Amino acid sequence: MLDNRPELPPEVARRRTFAIISHPDAGKTTLTEKFLLFGGAIQMAGQVRAKGEARRTRSDFMAMEKDRGISVSASAMSFDFKEFRFNLVDTPGHSDFSEDTYRTLTAVDAAVMVIDGAKGVESQTQKLFEVCRLRDLPILTFCNKMDRESRDIFEIIDEIQENLAIDVTPASWPIGVGRDFIGCYDILRDRLELMDRADRNKVAESIEINGLDDPKLAEHVPADQLAQLREELEMARELLPPLDATALLQGTLTPIWFGSAINSFGVKELMDGIAQYGPQPQIQKAQPREILPEETKVSGFVFKVQANMDPKHRDRVAFLRMASGHFKRGMKLTHVRSKKPMAISNPVMFLASDRELAEEAWAGDIIGIPNHGQLRIGDTLTEGEPLRVTGIPSFAPELLQGVRAGDPLKAKHLEKALMQFAEEGAAKVFKPSIGSGFIVGVVGQLQFEVLASRIELEYGLPVRFEQSQFTSARWVSGDKQAVEKFTESNKQHIAHDNDGDIVYLTRLQWDIDRVGRDYPDVKLTATKEMMV
Repeated sequence: MLDNRPELPPEVARRRTFAIISHPDAGKTTLTEKFLLFGGAIQMAGQVRAKGEARRTRSDFMAMEKDRGISVSASAMSFDFKEFRFNLVDTPGHSDFSEDTYRTLTAVDAAVMVIDGAKGVESQTQKLFEVCRLRDLPILTFCNKMDRESRDIFEIIDEIQENLAIDVTPASWPIGVGRDFIGCYDILRDRLELMDRADRNKVAESIEINGLDDPKLAEHVPADQLAQLREELEMARELLPPLDATALLQGTLTPIWFGSAINSFGVKELMDGIAQYGPQPQIQKAQPREILPEETKVSGFVFKVQANMDPKHRDRVAFLRMASGHFKRGMKLTHVRSKKPMAISNPVMFLASDRELAEEAWAGDIIGIPNHGQLRIGDTLTEGEPLRVTGIPSFAPELLQGVRAGDPLKAKHLEKALMQFAEEGAAKVFKPSIGSGFIVGVVGQLQFEVLASRIELEYGLPVRFEQSQFTSARWVSGDKQAVEKFTESNKQHIAHDNDGDIVYLTRLQWDIDRVGRDYPDVKLTATKEMMV
């Protein structure tokens, strides 16, 4: 983040790679669509509110997401905006998918936080925000739904400052709320932005003005609202810090824009903000050295694997965040974990759910690599140097259930399906040492439903999940002999995960404490780095 970094190659410098984080229903999917609309990637936003077929928004493609109207899998979309290339990574807002979201945040350089003007900071926003904090990600905030009854602006800002321990600076200021909301004053560029309520897909008209005393303001803003605007802005200038680009990049200050995504209002200003103040592609932490975005040799890491994006072909797409270099289609890259070369012949870029062959990609871009299971989350691909990107964790599941195929003869098929979901990072799959069957671990209850519905849809296998006597799982590590002795005497608790690592299944916290007491040389951990 220091200023003495060299200038990046122009193609890299124009990249902005970011994720949108929010509580469910704050309007993230709508905002994503409007980004695509202004980026010229789609012609007409599929209104999320409409019924039936029309609600199929462009970024949600899995059947379950379409039925429930929630974004389950984080998809990536690239589009141009002015002279910039935006790489937008969509994250599932639903709390049951926090691990996928966590890993997605390892692949971006900034986050856009969407807050509902009526609800303020909600629990899920807080959780996701903590992840951003761990990585010092720069954050830009969009306060949505200003055209509905919302809370006092200062209250919302206070809540962000207190709950998230970050300074807030207004980039725009709303004029009126709810029914009286007419638009915003663009503080950064001294312009008046008026909302057009008649046509939701029309970009607002903007009027350049010369400071708050400009008589032109009175032509567009009713007197009482104008007086209130002047008063509030004066308070804001005294109480809140000005926009400081360095503080933003260090993750200690967030600028906030106000608007209404469904009315396409305030979105363009937010996009201008991302272009102007958002970070360029950043340095990636790796072993044995960091990877700099200006390096000419290509490197990238897999942060997500999505299986069966096309149900007709059993394909898996690994999402690769480019860390350095200029990638060209057909290049041979070294798969660091297996040390084998891989020819990347049909990489794809995503424009919502449409894929296009990617002829080239630069540091900061996200490309999909179709493969048959060679690529796993946490893998690094390079032009030969054995670098391994670090910091992509795997979490111990909080819920465990046994799983059986409805038809006992199809147990083999079930194993294949489960292994695939394990590689995708959608669930943890444990094979107990004693007895048959599998134990599936997830972070949130909803994931069991998602898995059951996907196994049935993609493999034609009805399955049942059933209560398991175990409640949690820990990875086992330590001296080889100590671990062998431990697994031998605790066979009924031991299982292996899909990488073949040893896992200790527990029923109570007491089990974990007992191991600490009786086997001091054995370590139980709740996370595991996703790399070999």
